[in-house]
Amino acid sequence: MSSLLTETNQISEKVQQALIDILTYVSEKSPFYKQKYATLTINKQSFDLTDYKNIPFTTKEDLAANDLNFLCVSKNEIAEYVTTSGTTGNPISLYLTQSDLERLAKNERDSFQLMGLGSNDLFQLLTTIDKQFMAGLAYSLGVQKLGAGMIRIGPGVPELQWNSILKYEPTVLIAVPSFIVNLIEYAKENTIDFTKTSVKSIVCIGEPIRNDDFSYNVLGKRITESWNVDLFSTYASTEMGAAFSECTAHEGNHLNEDLLFLEVIKEDGTEAADQESGEIVVTTLGATGSPLVRYKTGDIAKVYRSKCKCGRTSPRLGPILGRKNQMIKFKGTTIYPKAIFEMLEQFVEISCYKIIVNKDELNNDEITILLEDKIESTSVFLSILDQCKSKLRVVPKFEFLESNTLRSMVYKKNLRKPEKIKFN
Repeated sequence: MSSLLTETNQISEKVQQALIDILTYVSEKSPFYKQKYATLTINKQSFDLTDYKNIPFTTKEDLAANDLNFLCVSKNEIAEYVTTSGTTGNPISLYLTQSDLERLAKNERDSFQLMGLGSNDLFQLLTTIDKQFMAGLAYSLGVQKLGAGMIRIGPGVPELQWNSILKYEPTVLIAVPSFIVNLIEYAKENTIDFTKTSVKSIVCIGEPIRNDDFSYNVLGKRITESWNVDLFSTYASTEMGAAFSECTAHEGNHLNEDLLFLEVIKEDGTEAADQESGEIVVTTLGATGSPLVRYKTGDIAKVYRSKCKCGRTSPRLGPILGRKNQMIKFKGTTIYPKAIFEMLEQFVEISCYKIIVNKDELNNDEITILLEDKIESTSVFLSILDQCKSKLRVVPKFEFLESNTLRSMVYKKNLRKPEKIKFN
């Protein structure tokens, strides 16, 4: 399949049928779409991309206000209740059937195979599988479908992670990459020779590890310059119930064309061409519990449509450039959080930080960066100020906290991901 518009607006029969199937399904089963598509007529013989693109978008606001109305099955058919992480608002509930769980397992197995991983690998999961978190569940199901072994440790607790690595000798870690930086720092402080462990690969979730040219970004370099491991990037969301994953060529995250129909929409509403950026929009093919049609994720990325070095022709996504509702306007400058993350992560002395965005009395954004107090009276902090001026073109407010206090604010027990930024 391919989501790229052609001059004739024709799509393959397989894509056409998959789109017709999901549109027919939600029009009959979903209270939300039944109302929204009340006047929609699908001509199965002539349906093409022009017809598809006349279908209205589904937004995060739609989903947040009506999540139960997206449910297409009776409650006794729901196998799993999951929620979004709430990174950009209150968590949203979605509902998975048994076939949706099989869809999740297929996606992750396919992703692992893209990475060259197989049944002989042993995986250690450093993300939560509870708290209604889809990702941890998906990885566990995918490893099972791959026929490999899994050690479910969960997030945090570096000592426990290293004890498990040294005892069970996993070959693959699944983790948020900023936590791997903490894991390396802990190993250095406790004389653990992490360079001679069994770990060969790390599947990275939740944070970008590459630049637009696919080279490692600051975070990726901090890991690989200390540890000779192969990092694999991923992009996913609970709403899409699938993931875009890197292959061994490391040139973007591949679309799983059996599970998602992809559009990348520019500001002018047109489809992004090769190496152009736009908002990621997906339709969840084959989903039965809470399927979504033309769902605007709010995430901005470049799309790569040329043939990958691995030989696959599926579209690929570059690193997430930002989120539409996380754009910060500070002292006349527009900043995406990613720019602040990368500025801070280039300093090896910083192992933990948090960004707080507040509104002042005029409803303008104010940025406060929390750092460990060991940084405060050092030349490193002076260098950070210089980098703010040169790279961000503005200087935020800084506050300094004791290391454990700051870590507890970032790695919260009630959250599934590190809270590196908070919008108040």
